Amino acid sequence: MPNIKPISDLRNYTEVLKEVRTNQPVYLTRNGKGAYAIVDINELDRLKASVQLLSKLEEGEQSARKNGWITADEVEAALGL
Repeated sequence: MPNIKPISDLRNYTEVLKEVRTNQPVYLTRNGKGAYAIVDINELDRLKASVQLLSKLEEGEQSARKNGWITADEVEAALGL
């Protein structure tokens, strides 16, 4: 279940930060609407790496659609396998 708190709870930020765990962010609301999320730094790094990987995969797919796909044999030959 998501951990949702009003932003005013940050007055006692140490208690809020104690609740942040990997895969358990704390969501902060302002005027009843979602405004911020506090995430564990390791989770942030994983999220950024995932976005970068997806971006590279998208680049590869666009290149393949433009320039043509290669076979598994061609990949193995290029890698020297």
